[in-house]
Amino acid sequence: MEKTIRFSVSLEIELSRKFDRWMKKNGYDNRSEAIRDLIRDKLVEEEWKDDQAEVVAILALVYDHESRELPQVLTDIQHEHYELILSSTHVHLDRQNCLESIIMKGKAGVIKKAASELLTQRRVKHGRLLMTTTGQQIP
Repeated sequence: MEKTIRFSVSLEIELSRKFDRWMKKNGYDNRSEAIRDLIRDKLVEEEWKDDQAEVVAILALVYDHESRELPQVLTDIQHEHYELILSSTHVHLDRQNCLESIIMKGKAGVIKKAASELLTQRRVKHGRLLMTTTGQQIP
């Protein structure tokens, strides 16, 4: 069983009130779990600062599938980075718009570079890289 340490934190009253409102809005029952999640979030951010760290990510791209050559360009870029890509899903949102979700695992710097290549393609309407962790470095 993991050991737990206890420590106290001093906050200004208004900061404490805002934190309590944030906790309630986000469904936290207690400050300890909220603080644990905030710490984990910062640790994941730190992992991503190390370009050599092994991480995972989900890249979402929304684009017009009728854009000439764009679907093929996106596929070609993914093939160039096949070693990163664990899975990809293509969803037809409507007659014209598609969502591509790409799950990647690899070195942070390489994933960021591949994501940038995909996100910056002309006629990609929107995209977002969700950077997370393999969980191995986070207690």
